[in-house]
This record gives sequence, structure tokens and C-alpha cells, in this order.
Amino acid sequence: MSGRLRGGSRAPTAPAAHPNTTGNLVRGSDAVKVGSGRGLRPCGEVPPTLAGNACIELHGSAQLSPMASAGALPVAGEESRKHRGAYFTPQPIATFLSEWAIRLPTDAIFEPSCGEAVFLTAAATRLRALGAGSIAADQLQGTDIDSTSVDTATEMLRSRGVTGQLAVGDFFDAVPRRKFDAVIGNPPYVRYQAFAGAARAKGLDAALAQGVRLTALTSSWAPFVVHAASFLDSEGRLALVLPAELLAVNYAAPIRRFLMQRFARVRLILFEERVFPGVLEEVVLLLAEGRGPTANCELHQARNLGALNAPDWKTWAPDDVEAPWVAGLVPDQAAALYADLTGSDNFSTLSDWGDTYLGMVTGNNRYFSLAAARIKEIGLGLDDLMKISPPGSRHLRGLSFTSNAWGQMVRTGARGYLFDPDPAEPSDVASRYIVAGEAADVNTAYKCRVRSPWWRVPRVAVPDAFFTYMNHDAPRIVANRARVSFLNSVHGVVFKEGCRQIGMDLLPIAVLNSATLLGAELVGRAYGGGLLKLEPKEAGRLPVPSFEAICEAATGLRHLRPTLARHLRKGNLADVVTAVDKVLLRKSLKIRRDHISHLHAARRALFARRITRSQG
Repeated sequence: MSGRLRGGSRAPTAPAAHPNTTGNLVRGSDAVKVGSGRGLRPCGEVPPTLAGNACIELHGSAQLSPMASAGALPVAGEESRKHRGAYFTPQPIATFLSEWAIRLPTDAIFEPSCGEAVFLTAAATRLRALGAGSIAADQLQGTDIDSTSVDTATEMLRSRGVTGQLAVGDFFDAVPRRKFDAVIGNPPYVRYQAFAGAARAKGLDAALAQGVRLTALTSSWAPFVVHAASFLDSEGRLALVLPAELLAVNYAAPIRRFLMQRFARVRLILFEERVFPGVLEEVVLLLAEGRGPTANCELHQARNLGALNAPDWKTWAPDDVEAPWVAGLVPDQAAALYADLTGSDNFSTLSDWGDTYLGMVTGNNRYFSLAAARIKEIGLGLDDLMKISPPGSRHLRGLSFTSNAWGQMVRTGARGYLFDPDPAEPSDVASRYIVAGEAADVNTAYKCRVRSPWWRVPRVAVPDAFFTYMNHDAPRIVANRARVSFLNSVHGVVFKEGCRQIGMDLLPIAVLNSATLLGAELVGRAYGGGLLKLEPKEAGRLPVPSFEAICEAATGLRHLRPTLARHLRKGNLADVVTAVDKVLLRKSLKIRRDHISHLHAARRALFARRITRSQG
């Protein structure tokens, strides 16, 4: 298969992001440029011949694109591409999905966000390979918000001797006049912060029309999937490139349920390596077909694009279709052991121990978090300050954070104080610092301007422990012996009444076992660079040893503390896990060595997959 990159779709040149654009999966610089810069004829009125035969109906300001003039097409500069959100799909993916989705030479295909027709041109090739002597205009249909992209797409089809029916307009305004045998493409990926206003309202309404209620935190691809399925024949095939958020995030839970209810067969292909060069977001390929429901999901983990054509499907039946699907990658034996152990009285969740919550959000850490030298320079007194764990979490890789450790960091220049003046009557020095902040426009930052007074950072409870939520290897629970507050670079944990002493003394040790580390890979989300992230709700679901289990193993765990501290200072997590497994899982909980090995290997496999993707 060709390695060229083409296609995708573009955003309009409006200030707000539009849902009918392919998001930041592949940047424009990764694409092959088409044409030499000659002009395009703008889209005109809907030609009567196309309007009469169109199989989708677009409400609002939409039009079908006439064929563009023959000849070469202009190529926008890199900055223009970025401004419009022009993103591209690798040709091998478009070819693979088209070959899977299209089964007959008479199949009708729809691409909801057609961009420059990477999928529709692949579909035309597939139809001809199946024996289509000629391809009817209504066999290949698509829509895109950007008229220039549609003109490019029509010319790309024409250059291959194909006449398709492409419409300019918002896909969420499209209503099918007929059903299609295949819907293929790379839906838009606009995060919820930019997927707002009327665009989001239309997307959520389109999903709700199919019985799927999505939250306000939804990114654009989620309602796009639901709406795209409404264009399918009951036995049709849906083949899409999706962000791997589908597998794990909470807002995608209704999508996971919808897929299992709507389709008779749901398959996902995941990749060990990144298949979109230069892009940190992980993707999956969705292959769904037939009229559901189904109780099973089939997963295949491919190393790279070269492994697409020989899938080794693993059938997996999720206990809860709305729960994260990453668990489907765990080998069956390890999955069963994990479920038995974490479902027993020997394990609980972190939420059973206490509350996990976000740190303080300053709006401008450089202004609000201060080092001792800067405090001296300004002349602030202790009444204007609050002690905090310095921004970041690199210093929180051990078992506890002590007053001595805090003091040493402050003496070496760490920003261990927060500007925290009296809200009713700031000191004269604090008032001058506030004026200086306003002169530097600190007060115009979003988090500052929405609070009153802007210079008063909302306080949170001083935690019993810190929880590192962005990690290369594994999350840590670190006892807050220094009793300092914290910023939102880590989470805080306040233990329940009766759990505090054991929680601070032994939980930071006990969580470094193979079952909990495997659980972190399953409840957390993999991000660019190989980082594993757990939001407070996800951290609350983390399986950890129960209070009773830790009390039973307390003596052995306490004996481990000096050895573990040395290993952790050297970054040697593997030896720490081996030691904790031996004391907690093997000796105290009587788990067989080979069972511990299965859990350990499953966690290592998920960790290795995450790190491999970060290396491109």
C-alpha cells in the first residue's frame, strides 16, 4: 500500500472551532501537496441534475458542489492550513478501511467529512477492484464544511474518472434520503473546550435524536459517530478512524454502549506504534457492522500499518459496556486473576480510603508561586504567603514529602510559597505587588478574571497525601508530612476517619504492587510522550489493597520502607514492585507466584505499549 498522506478535512476560517473538521490527528505538513497553484472556480448553485438525485439532504446554508475546473489545484501555505485545521489521513488506513467496508461493486458509500476525498478515492479503487465497470454518481457521496476542500475532492475524483456527489455544509445538518452500504472516514477531533456554542448544540442534538445523550465535556468525534451510523443500512458497515479516547474516557461511555447496542459486530484495531507521524494523540480503527445488539467486542493490536492485513482478533465480553475497554488488551488468564483479586475483600478502591481532589488553580503560576529570593526582592511577609509543595511532581517520587525536604527545595530556589494576602486588607507590600500584577495583565487571565478578587487563589484543604496524576511509570501516593498545600500539578488525598495513620504510613508502599499498577493502566489514560494520566474520578477507581489487608501485612511492609526508599531515589521501580509483591501478595495474601507473574507481565505489556507509542 502507498505511504502517501492525503485527504482529511478542513475547518472554516471562523474564530471558533467547527465540528465538521478533522482534528489534530495529522498535521498539514505531513501531507503530500497537490497541484501547482492554479485558481479554483468557486462553488455555485446546486446543479439540477445533482439536486434531483442527491441522497442526503442538508438543512441550512448548504449546497452541492459542481465539478471543479479541470487542471491543477492550489495549495495553501502551512500557516493557512493550520488556521483552517487541514489534517490528513495516511493512505494505507483509508485503503484498509475501504477494502473492509465495501463488499459489492454496487455498494453506495458516504464519507461524512470528506476533506480532499482520501476515503472516497480509495472507495472508487475498491469498487473497481470488485468489478464495477462504471461507478454511478450517487455511489460515492460526501460532505464537508469547507467549499475549497469539496472542490479539491471533486477534482481528485474526476482525475480518477469518477463523478461523485459532494455537498458543502455542516454534517450535523445532513439528513439521509437513503441509507448507505458503507460509511467511512476520519471524523473531526475538536476538544470540548473549542467544540462549543451552536456547533456543540447541533452535535449533541444529532446524537440525542439517535437516543444517545452526551455530556457537555464531549469532543466533536463522539456525536459524529452516532450521526454517521444513522446513514447506514441496517446491515451496512461503519469504518472510522477515531481517537483512542473511545476506549477509556468517561464522556465516551455512551458511545461504547451505543456501538454494542446498534451493531451486531464491533471490532477495534489498536496500534503499538504511532501511525500518524508527529501527532501525540493515539488512534484506533473502528469496524462495526450489522444490526445489533452484541455482547462481545473484538480487538486486534497491530504493531504498525504494515500489520493491518493480518488481524488476530481477540473476542472480549466487557462486564460493563460503558466501562473502559482497555481491559480487553489484557490476556484472559491475567484478566481473570485481576478480576478475582480486585473483587475480593483484600482489595478496595482509593475512594474507599478517602477523597481525591484537584489542587489550587492560580491562573498564572509564575506570578503566584514564589521562590524565597523573589519574596525577599518584593519584601513580602509571611502573612502574605502560604507554604505549598513546589509546582510539578518530580520531587514526589518517594514515600513521603517531609518538612526537611520542603525546606531543602526552598533553599535551592524552588517556588515553595503561594502569594496569599488577606482578602479583606492586603498589606502595603502585597497591594503594590497586586498593582504590579495588573500592570502585567495577570488579572486578565481567565482563571483570574472570573474570581473576585482576582489575586485571591481559591484555597483547598491541606491533603494527607499527594497523588501524582501524570506519570511515566506509575502513579504514586506520597504522604504529606510537611503539611503544605498544593497546586493542580498533583492531586490531593484526604483520608477518611480511622484510615489516616495507616493511609499515610503504609498505603504509599502497598500501592506499589503489580495488581494496583495494572489497575492504573486500565483506569488511566495514555497521553503523548507515553504519560499515564488519572483524573480525580479515575484515581478514585484505582484498585488498592484494603485497609484490613494492609493492616495484616503491616509489619512486613514497615520493614520494607528503608529498602524501598533507596530504590525509589534511584528510580528503580521494578525492584520496589518485586519486594512489595513478595510481602503483600505472596506472603500475606497467599497468591501463587505464577499468578503474580501473570499480573506483572500484563502490566508490563500495557506499560511497554504506552512507551512504544511515545517513541513514534
